[in-house]
Amino acid sequence: MGKLKLYCGLLGLLLLSSCQQPPANTVTKTQTATSHQAIEWRLATSWPKNLAGLGMAPERFAQLVEQMSNGRLVIHVYGAGELMPALSVFDGVSKGTVQMGHSAAHYWKGKAPASQFFSSIPFGLNAQQMNAWLHHGGGIELWQEVYQPFGILPLAGGNTGMQMGGWFNKPIMSPADLKGLKMRLPGIGSKVLKKLGGVPVDELAGRELYSALQTGAIDAAEWVGPYNDLPLGLHQVAKYYYYPGWHEPGSSMEFLVNQQAFSALPADLQAIVKVAARAINQDMLDDYTQGHIAAMDTLISEHNVQVTPFPPEVIAALKQARDEVLTEEAAKDPMFNKVLQAYLANEAAVKRYFHYTEDALN
Repeated sequence: MGKLKLYCGLLGLLLLSSCQQPPANTVTKTQTATSHQAIEWRLATSWPKNLAGLGMAPERFAQLVEQMSNGRLVIHVYGAGELMPALSVFDGVSKGTVQMGHSAAHYWKGKAPASQFFSSIPFGLNAQQMNAWLHHGGGIELWQEVYQPFGILPLAGGNTGMQMGGWFNKPIMSPADLKGLKMRLPGIGSKVLKKLGGVPVDELAGRELYSALQTGAIDAAEWVGPYNDLPLGLHQVAKYYYYPGWHEPGSSMEFLVNQQAFSALPADLQAIVKVAARAINQDMLDDYTQGHIAAMDTLISEHNVQVTPFPPEVIAALKQARDEVLTEEAAKDPMFNKVLQAYLANEAAVKRYFHYTEDALN
């Protein structure tokens, strides 16, 4: 609760200009909050309730919104499977079954291929770079354009930071070792793996990975990183822990907001939802950074996990395959191509700048 009070204090100044109730005729009667009536929303997530990092972010968001609105907007959070399956959150928000969702944009590649750029793409932007592109480089406007046909307003909802390369039951010594490899891998990364002869499996939830690795249903799996991998016990059923997470160098999460429900809110509550999401977006990254550090130490010191880098020739093959996949996907979908060109232009500019700054220290 102390952290939430701090957020309120730091962010309160941003809301002063929008804290006046709009004229009554701009808000529907059923959505008007008074001192005796709160607006109640439901938020469905793609994660188990209270899961470290991913699951806690929507909980903290709901607490922050309730505090900042003085109880005028109350958001009830439901974990995966409580109201709908984990991968039905997008449809639930789009149809208005729930007013909000928390998930990852790459899950919706079948509905909107360009959505994948707003989670993470292989060898793409890290968390810092992604947040800059979204909030000050035109990325959020493109994201809104992609989701507009579905009646959804997207907001950045956290970042896991750079992920690990995954858990493997056999060593990866060359690109040839990826042929026939059955691996849980989502998004554009799955198409990259397939191009190199692998067999991607992207419909497995985190809680299913342990048994899938144990039984040999899959040969390898990535989930997030040490913070979530350790509690899942993946080190017990896979021998090799590879890095880096080439497939997701800075994986953004998302808050999905039903556009009609959002538009019905008074202006000050709209501002509270946006500012709270922005705060939680940074909070999740901070949480994951410290969580990964502690969990990695535990994996190495207490469980003797061997953390192994992918060979340079494997990274080179994956990078080349990524470029080929992006070109192929862009030819299929005009919106994918539009977002790709904006993303690549920003990526090139970022890397030029980082060459003189962060990268120069390595």
